Amino acid sequence: MKYQLIVFDWDGTLMDSEARIVSCMQQAARDLGVAVPPREQARDVIGLGLSEAVQQLFGAQAADHWQALAEAYRHHFLAGNQAPSPMFEGAREVLGDLAEAGHYLAVATGKSRRGLDRVLEETGLGELFIITRSADETFSKPHPQMLLEIMEYVGLEPQQSLMIGDTEYDVQMAANAGVDALGVSYGVHAPERLLAHGARHCLTDIRELPGWLAETVAA
Repeated sequence: MKYQLIVFDWDGTLMDSEARIVSCMQQAARDLGVAVPPREQARDVIGLGLSEAVQQLFGAQAADHWQALAEAYRHHFLAGNQAPSPMFEGAREVLGDLAEAGHYLAVATGKSRRGLDRVLEETGLGELFIITRSADETFSKPHPQMLLEIMEYVGLEPQQSLMIGDTEYDVQMAANAGVDALGVSYGVHAPERLLAHGARHCLTDIRELPGWLAETVAA
Protein backbone atom coordinates (compact mmCIF):
# COMPACT_ATOMS: atom_id res chain seq x y z
CA MET A 1 0.00 0.00 0.00
CA LYS A 2 1.79 3.14 -1.24
CA TYR A 3 -0.20 5.62 0.83
CA GLN A 4 -0.94 4.10 4.22
CA LEU A 5 -1.97 7.46 5.70
CA ILE A 6 -4.53 9.65 3.92
CA VAL A 7 -5.10 13.09 5.40
CA PHE A 8 -8.16 15.07 4.37
CA ASP A 9 -8.98 18.72 4.52
CA TRP A 10 -12.58 19.11 5.68
CA ASP A 11 -14.32 22.20 4.26
CA GLY A 12 -14.41 22.09 0.48
CA THR A 13 -13.05 18.55 0.29
CA LEU A 14 -15.45 16.42 2.31
CA MET A 15 -18.14 18.97 3.19
CA ASP A 16 -19.71 21.69 1.03
CA SER A 17 -19.56 24.50 3.58
CA GLU A 18 -18.45 27.34 1.31
CA ALA A 19 -21.77 29.20 1.38
CA ARG A 20 -21.94 29.07 5.17
CA ILE A 21 -18.36 30.23 5.66
CA VAL A 22 -18.75 33.14 3.22
CA SER A 23 -22.08 34.17 4.74
CA CYS A 24 -20.68 34.14 8.28
CA MET A 25 -17.61 36.15 7.27
CA GLN A 26 -19.77 38.75 5.55
CA GLN A 27 -22.13 38.94 8.53
CA ALA A 28 -19.18 39.43 10.88
CA ALA A 29 -18.11 42.41 8.76
CA ARG A 30 -21.59 43.90 8.99
CA ASP A 31 -21.58 43.42 12.77
CA LEU A 32 -18.36 45.40 13.09
CA GLY A 33 -19.22 48.03 10.52
CA VAL A 34 -16.30 47.27 8.22
CA ALA A 35 -16.42 46.81 4.45
CA VAL A 36 -18.19 43.58 3.56
CA PRO A 37 -15.91 41.42 1.40
CA PRO A 38 -17.36 40.12 -1.88
CA ARG A 39 -17.94 36.40 -2.18
CA GLU A 40 -14.83 35.68 -4.25
CA GLN A 41 -12.55 37.35 -1.72
CA ALA A 42 -14.23 35.68 1.25
CA ARG A 43 -14.05 32.21 -0.28
CA ASP A 44 -10.40 32.64 -1.21
CA VAL A 45 -9.27 32.49 2.44
CA ILE A 46 -11.14 29.27 3.20
CA GLY A 47 -8.61 26.75 4.45
CA LEU A 48 -6.60 29.16 6.57
CA GLY A 49 -6.96 29.33 10.34
CA LEU A 50 -9.57 31.85 11.43
CA SER A 51 -7.08 34.47 12.66
CA GLU A 52 -5.03 34.19 9.49
CA ALA A 53 -8.14 34.29 7.30
CA VAL A 54 -9.46 37.44 9.01
CA GLN A 55 -6.11 39.22 8.74
CA GLN A 56 -5.67 38.33 5.07
CA LEU A 57 -9.26 39.17 4.16
CA PHE A 58 -9.70 42.46 5.99
CA GLY A 59 -6.12 43.70 5.95
CA ALA A 60 -4.40 46.43 7.92
CA GLN A 61 -7.34 48.85 7.63
CA ALA A 62 -9.34 46.66 10.00
CA ALA A 63 -6.45 45.63 12.27
CA ASP A 64 -8.19 47.04 15.33
CA HIS A 65 -11.14 44.75 14.63
CA TRP A 66 -9.39 41.45 13.80
CA GLN A 67 -10.15 39.76 17.10
CA ALA A 68 -13.73 41.03 17.19
CA LEU A 69 -14.28 39.92 13.59
CA ALA A 70 -13.01 36.44 14.43
CA GLU A 71 -15.32 36.24 17.43
CA ALA A 72 -18.31 37.45 15.40
CA TYR A 73 -17.58 34.91 12.68
CA ARG A 74 -17.29 32.13 15.24
CA HIS A 75 -20.60 33.12 16.81
CA HIS A 76 -22.46 33.07 13.50
CA PHE A 77 -20.88 29.82 12.34
CA LEU A 78 -21.53 27.90 15.54
CA ALA A 79 -24.84 29.40 16.59
CA GLY A 80 -26.67 31.61 14.17
CA ASN A 81 -26.11 30.81 10.50
CA GLN A 82 -28.50 28.36 8.86
CA ALA A 83 -26.79 27.93 5.46
CA PRO A 84 -26.62 24.17 4.76
CA SER A 85 -23.27 22.35 4.85
CA PRO A 86 -23.87 18.91 3.32
CA MET A 87 -21.25 16.24 2.83
CA PHE A 88 -20.22 15.95 -0.80
CA GLU A 89 -21.97 13.08 -2.50
CA GLY A 90 -20.04 9.87 -2.03
CA ALA A 91 -17.67 11.23 0.62
CA ARG A 92 -19.10 9.16 3.44
CA GLU A 93 -18.92 5.95 1.42
CA VAL A 94 -15.37 6.62 0.21
CA LEU A 95 -14.15 7.21 3.76
CA GLY A 96 -15.72 3.98 4.93
CA ASP A 97 -14.22 2.01 2.05
CA LEU A 98 -10.74 3.44 2.64
CA ALA A 99 -10.86 2.64 6.34
CA GLU A 100 -12.07 -0.87 5.60
CA ALA A 101 -9.20 -1.32 3.14
CA GLY A 102 -6.73 -0.60 5.93
CA HIS A 103 -5.76 3.02 5.31
CA TYR A 104 -5.19 5.29 8.28
CA LEU A 105 -7.45 8.33 7.87
CA ALA A 106 -6.85 11.75 9.41
CA VAL A 107 -8.07 15.34 9.14
CA ALA A 108 -5.99 18.53 8.92
CA THR A 109 -8.30 21.52 8.79
CA GLY A 110 -8.49 25.27 9.15
CA LYS A 111 -11.58 24.79 11.33
CA SER A 112 -11.40 25.28 15.07
CA ARG A 113 -11.36 22.26 17.35
CA ARG A 114 -14.84 23.12 18.53
CA GLY A 115 -16.14 23.41 14.98
CA LEU A 116 -14.45 20.20 13.86
CA ASP A 117 -15.71 18.20 16.83
CA ARG A 118 -19.20 19.49 16.11
CA VAL A 119 -19.26 18.31 12.50
CA LEU A 120 -17.64 15.00 13.37
CA GLU A 121 -20.40 14.38 15.89
CA GLU A 122 -23.17 15.58 13.58
CA THR A 123 -21.97 13.42 10.68
CA GLY A 124 -21.08 10.42 12.82
CA LEU A 125 -17.74 10.11 11.03
CA GLY A 126 -15.41 10.75 13.95
CA GLU A 127 -14.64 7.09 14.55
CA LEU A 128 -13.20 6.71 11.04
CA PHE A 129 -10.28 9.07 11.74
CA ILE A 130 -7.31 7.92 13.76
CA ILE A 131 -6.30 11.52 14.51
CA THR A 132 -7.52 15.03 13.65
CA ARG A 133 -5.80 18.38 13.83
CA SER A 134 -7.31 21.88 13.70
CA ALA A 135 -5.75 25.27 13.12
CA ASP A 136 -6.29 26.53 16.67
CA GLU A 137 -4.25 23.63 18.10
CA THR A 138 -1.11 24.34 16.11
CA PHE A 139 0.05 26.45 13.15
CA SER A 140 -2.32 27.34 10.32
CA LYS A 141 -1.76 26.02 6.83
CA PRO A 142 0.48 26.23 4.88
CA HIS A 143 2.79 25.56 7.85
CA PRO A 144 3.47 21.79 7.92
CA GLN A 145 3.01 21.30 11.66
CA MET A 146 -0.45 19.67 11.45
CA LEU A 147 0.83 17.06 9.03
CA LEU A 148 4.03 16.51 10.98
CA GLU A 149 2.06 15.87 14.17
CA ILE A 150 -0.29 13.49 12.37
CA MET A 151 2.56 11.47 10.84
CA GLU A 152 4.39 11.32 14.17
CA TYR A 153 1.26 10.06 15.91
CA VAL A 154 0.65 7.34 13.33
CA GLY A 155 4.34 6.48 13.02
CA LEU A 156 4.58 6.86 9.25
CA GLU A 157 6.94 8.73 6.94
CA PRO A 158 6.11 11.45 4.38
CA GLN A 159 6.45 9.03 1.45
CA GLN A 160 3.75 6.84 3.03
CA SER A 161 1.33 9.77 3.37
CA LEU A 162 -1.05 11.67 1.09
CA MET A 163 -2.78 15.03 1.67
CA ILE A 164 -6.09 15.72 -0.10
CA GLY A 165 -7.51 19.23 -0.25
CA ASP A 166 -9.19 21.91 -2.31
CA THR A 167 -6.93 24.91 -1.68
CA GLU A 168 -3.39 25.94 -2.42
CA TYR A 169 -2.85 26.10 1.35
CA ASP A 170 -3.42 22.33 1.56
CA VAL A 171 -0.99 21.67 -1.28
CA GLN A 172 1.64 24.04 0.13
CA MET A 173 1.34 22.45 3.58
CA ALA A 174 1.91 19.03 2.04
CA ALA A 175 4.96 20.26 0.13
CA ASN A 176 6.37 21.85 3.27
CA ALA A 177 6.00 18.49 5.04
CA GLY A 178 7.47 16.49 2.15
CA VAL A 179 4.12 14.81 1.50
CA ASP A 180 2.40 14.19 -1.85
CA ALA A 181 -0.79 16.17 -2.41
CA LEU A 182 -3.94 15.44 -4.36
CA GLY A 183 -6.32 18.26 -5.22
CA VAL A 184 -10.06 18.30 -5.78
CA SER A 185 -11.52 20.51 -8.48
CA TYR A 186 -14.96 21.05 -6.91
CA GLY A 187 -13.79 23.14 -3.95
CA VAL A 188 -12.53 26.68 -3.47
CA HIS A 189 -9.41 27.04 -5.60
CA ALA A 190 -9.25 26.21 -9.31
CA PRO A 191 -7.47 23.02 -10.41
CA GLU A 192 -4.85 25.04 -12.28
CA ARG A 193 -3.96 26.78 -9.04
CA LEU A 194 -3.61 23.50 -7.16
CA LEU A 195 -1.50 21.91 -9.89
CA ALA A 196 0.73 24.99 -10.06
CA HIS A 197 1.48 24.56 -6.36
CA GLY A 198 2.42 20.91 -6.76
CA ALA A 199 -0.70 18.74 -6.57
CA ARG A 200 -0.09 15.43 -8.34
CA HIS A 201 -3.59 15.35 -9.78
CA CYS A 202 -7.04 16.89 -9.25
CA LEU A 203 -10.10 14.75 -8.68
CA THR A 204 -13.38 16.01 -10.13
CA ASP A 205 -15.34 13.83 -7.68
CA ILE A 206 -14.25 12.35 -4.34
CA ARG A 207 -15.54 9.00 -5.59
CA GLU A 208 -12.61 8.90 -8.01
CA LEU A 209 -10.16 8.55 -5.12
CA PRO A 210 -10.15 4.74 -4.70
CA GLY A 211 -9.55 4.28 -8.43
CA TRP A 212 -6.73 6.83 -8.43
CA LEU A 213 -5.09 5.08 -5.49
CA ALA A 214 -5.34 1.71 -7.26
CA GLU A 215 -3.80 3.13 -10.44
CA THR A 216 -0.99 4.73 -8.44
CA VAL A 217 -0.13 1.42 -6.78
CA ALA A 218 -0.27 -0.39 -10.13
CA ALA A 219 2.06 2.18 -11.70
